[in-house]
Amino acid sequence: MTDRAVLEPSDDHPITIARTGDRVVVRREGRLLADTRDALTLQEANYPAVLYLPRKDVDLTLLARTEHTTYCPFKGDASYFSLPDTPNAVWTYESPFAAVAEIQDHLAFYPEHVTIEVEAA
Repeated sequence: MTDRAVLEPSDDHPITIARTGDRVVVRREGRLLADTRDALTLQEANYPAVLYLPRKDVDLTLLARTEHTTYCPFKGDASYFSLPDTPNAVWTYESPFAAVAEIQDHLAFYPEHVTIEVEAA
């Protein structure tokens, strides 16, 4: 077993998490997957911002857990879910590192596989 690096956000690699404050609706081919006013926006360094939606506001019956996992030294181990005909389209950090603990119990969708609508509050 190899030791994996655990890194903290810093000035060189900032990570911020904030309540989005807007209504976020996620659909795939017209089918409603999620609808929430409690989304979080995670901004990591120079990467595009990612919306994390609470599990309670996602239709989990439309997702199928996969065996795929990845590791981020800033966030921890990510687990994945598939949508029908789209493997690993959704991810979650079920036990994120302390610096990003707010994203626990939240899911993120790859925007190339779904339609994400953000309606201003």
